Amino acid sequence: MKTAFKSSNPALSSKSFGGFVGARAAGANVNATAGARPDAGAMTIQGTVDKTAILLAVLIFTAIWPWKLFFDSRNPELLLPWLGIGAIGGFVIALMTIFKKTWAPVTAPIYAACEGLVLGSTSALFELRYPGIVLKSVALTFGTLLTLLVAYRSGAIRATPGFKRGVIAATGAIVLVYLGSFVLGLFGVNVGFIQSSSPLSIGISLVVVGVAALNLVLDFDFIEQGSKLGAPKYMEWYGAFALLVTLVWLYLEILRLLAKLNDRR
Repeated sequence: MKTAFKSSNPALSSKSFGGFVGARAAGANVNATAGARPDAGAMTIQGTVDKTAILLAVLIFTAIWPWKLFFDSRNPELLLPWLGIGAIGGFVIALMTIFKKTWAPVTAPIYAACEGLVLGSTSALFELRYPGIVLKSVALTFGTLLTLLVAYRSGAIRATPGFKRGVIAATGAIVLVYLGSFVLGLFGVNVGFIQSSSPLSIGISLVVVGVAALNLVLDFDFIEQGSKLGAPKYMEWYGAFALLVTLVWLYLEILRLLAKLNDRR
C-alpha cells in the first residue's frame, strides 16, 4: 500500500517522499541479496537534525551583518537593499528547492543565508522600537520548537489525518487573508484588523502563531515517515530546509505579536 503524506508546509508536499516507497523496497531486496546495508545513503532523522543545525548557523551568521550595520549607523535606509536581496532571493531559492529537490544540498544553505538577511534587518528595526523584543522572540520560537518536539516524540500530540486536515485548512485560510490584505494594500486599502494593536488583531496573531507552531508537528511527522521509507540522502537537506521555512514564519509571527502587545501598554 502506498503511504500518502500531507503537510501544510509548501516545502513538504504529499509527493516529496512518496515516490521513494517503491524504490526503497526494491533497493532493500537488492542490498539484502548483495549483503550491503539497506539504509546506506538513505535519509535519517539524525542527519536531518544535523542539517537543520547547519542551516540555523548560516542564518544566524548572515543575520549579524544587517543587525550590526544598522546599530552602527542607526540609518534604516541602509537595511533596505539587504532586506530586498534577502526577501527576493529567498523566495526564488525556495521555489527552486521545492521544484528541484536534488538541489537542496546547495540551495538550502543559500536560502538560509537569504533569510538571515531578512531576519537580521527586520529584527534590528523591531529591536530599535521595542528593546529586548528580539531575544524574547528567539526564546519563544525555540521554546515552542522544543516543547512540540517533546510532545510529538512522547506521543502527546499525534499527526492524525484529522489533525493534518485541520492545520492545512487553517494555514490555507491564513495565506488567503494575508494575500488579500497585500492586494488591498496595493490599492491603498488599510486592513486595520491585521496590522493594528487592537484586541481583535492580537487575537488573530495568537491564532496565526498557534497554526504556525502546529505546522512543526506536521513537519516532524513528515520527516520521520520519510526516514522510515529510506528517502535519498539529499532529502535530509530538503527536510531541514522545510523545517527552516516553518521556523522563520513562526519567529516573524511571534515578533509581530509581541510588538502588538507592547503597543497596548
